[in-house]
Amino acid sequence: MSYTALYRKFRPLTFNEMVGQEHITKTLKNQIMAQRVGHAYLFNGGRGTGKTTAAKVLARAINCLNPQDGEPCNECEICKAALSGSLTDIVEMDAASNNSVEDIRSIREEVNFLPTVAKYRVYIIDEVHMLSPGAFNALLKTLEEPPAHVKFILATTEPQKLPATILSRCQRFDFKTISNENIEKRLQFVCDQSNIEITHEALKLIAILSEGAMRDALSILERCVQDGDNKIDENKIKDLVGIPKLTYIHQLVMSIIESNVEKTLETINDVVNEGKDLQNFLWEIIKYVKDVLVYKTSHKLEIYSQDEIKDIEELADKTDKDYLLEMIYALSNMENDIKYSSQKMILFQVGMIKLCNRQSFNKDDKESIHSASNVEMESLKNRVYQLEQKISGLKNNVDNSKNMQKLSTEPMKSVQKVEKEKRPIQKIQTGEKLETWPKIINDLKTSGKIMLYTNLMNSTASQINDMVIGIEFSNGLTPFGKTILEKNENIAELEKRVSMECGKPMKIKYIDSKVTTKEVEQSNPVETFAQDMDIPFNMYE
Repeated sequence: MSYTALYRKFRPLTFNEMVGQEHITKTLKNQIMAQRVGHAYLFNGGRGTGKTTAAKVLARAINCLNPQDGEPCNECEICKAALSGSLTDIVEMDAASNNSVEDIRSIREEVNFLPTVAKYRVYIIDEVHMLSPGAFNALLKTLEEPPAHVKFILATTEPQKLPATILSRCQRFDFKTISNENIEKRLQFVCDQSNIEITHEALKLIAILSEGAMRDALSILERCVQDGDNKIDENKIKDLVGIPKLTYIHQLVMSIIESNVEKTLETINDVVNEGKDLQNFLWEIIKYVKDVLVYKTSHKLEIYSQDEIKDIEELADKTDKDYLLEMIYALSNMENDIKYSSQKMILFQVGMIKLCNRQSFNKDDKESIHSASNVEMESLKNRVYQLEQKISGLKNNVDNSKNMQKLSTEPMKSVQKVEKEKRPIQKIQTGEKLETWPKIINDLKTSGKIMLYTNLMNSTASQINDMVIGIEFSNGLTPFGKTILEKNENIAELEKRVSMECGKPMKIKYIDSKVTTKEVEQSNPVETFAQDMDIPFNMYE
């Protein structure tokens, strides 16, 4: 006797046996009882959710000689012939391999003939979105006005690929993904009927892995009993599917959070040596980090034991939500990169090392940011007041300045450049030293900003005023170092870190102690004021 797969052996024979699609089965049963069955149906939904099963049950129910509450009896000659596949009046067609115009034309010719035995000739077209444009056009007229003895049931996982003209001619039913609870119940029924011993944790794991598809759940269950042992636990499923043990995943996430590169690489090697698939491993890591985030947010998790919950709680206490979100996004991007790479192991290891070196804000940083936002308004008020005072004094200087001329009504001309002269640069007066400057430099090193760290190693930082921190270079600045430090992204990085340490928004200014003279423009009070306040300045006469 030939072997029958579990998902075929336990395919539901009635609407009542179907799991998780009550909103559809109830409507179909009511239509059958009221004898208001439509001429064309479209069953849409994910894989393994019961589309083909519902189509088969519906085809038998409308042809059954003794229907019971909208259900096929499965005992009459029509039902038995349909179940055995010998009933020629129920035609199943796979549009993935029969998608040409000729295939549809053959249907158009057949529909003109009356059924041989049954009341209706039923065409079940699976994966209908695979039909060619020409085939869809050939189907249109027949689908809109078929003979009274013909019914069409179309099934697809991608309804968006169907022409609107097809969609408008069908009654559409959307099949939902099946809940984990319903999958567990159905799996328990199958195990009881097949004398399979399975733990509750194993049922949960299969339900999660199936992702709402009952057929996938039954396929996983079937793989677990292929070795002849009808006892199934969680570890057996993980070994067969290629999922690493949870201890490995916990170790890896812990070592990433602790920035322990050596331990991270050691764990990766252990997993690979056991023959586990890297993509499965990465998927499990993403799911685990997500569960840590969920636990940190809600303190609730369902699929873990008490010991595993304690491990997750330990991870949640060692990090914050922002960093967990960063990890999930980084791991998801890594998953996309690995999928199309021929060097999966290299990309995986490099990505994990980058995660270990990634820095997140600690509690002190967050408090500093919060403090900065609180004092920002006061700082702005002070700056506005200083501007008003300087502008008021500047007005008097402008009136008395010999270099300023009255504005005329003639078209404005650009002011000629004033001759430059060399004069000694005034030494910038610095105040209290920024004691946390060495920590800022060290943080740059640990976060991987080596070029910035190298050029700031021998510098000191002091407060010039309440808005500016001066970074002084006693040995002078090299042209290369100046190029690095004056990059916009590096200035922004330093200002961010300095602001967090000071508890308020701050600017930075580089001070080269070896420079004694430089060319400066002899400017008037207005220009000097504009440069000091970092305001764009243009003068017209």
